[in-house]
Amino acid sequence: MFDNNGSFLLAMFEFFVFFAWFMGLFWIFGDLFRSKDIGGGAKTLWTLGLIFVPFLGMLIYLVARGSGMTERALAAQADLQKQQDAYIRSVAASDVSKASAAGEIASAKALLDSGAINATEFEQLKANALGKGVASPVG
Repeated sequence: MFDNNGSFLLAMFEFFVFFAWFMGLFWIFGDLFRSKDIGGGAKTLWTLGLIFVPFLGMLIYLVARGSGMTERALAAQADLQKQQDAYIRSVAASDVSKASAAGEIASAKALLDSGAINATEFEQLKANALGKGVASPVG
């Protein structure tokens, strides 16, 4: 297949160019469909242009919309970061409430073991800690 080193190097260069074009195409399609400032019709026309005239379509896209590609990518990353932070806060809050309920039950169990409260009062404190009962002072 490769007669000499030159044909091997040419094949490697062709593979590199094809791979770079393919990555650029994915990058452009990602930017195109992430973009909120153009409608579906324009996205369709850009897609058809990129499919039927790939190299020219990519060059025209980069000239026409390339300046905003970084801003759109950063905005998408910021949005994902906000969603992730909100999820982490919600999970952490539920873990804290579970930990505080477990702490209250452990304290009530210690009071029951020491004889400071009876079994009925312990069950009432446990229900209050789990959010199942009506809060009432135990004396």
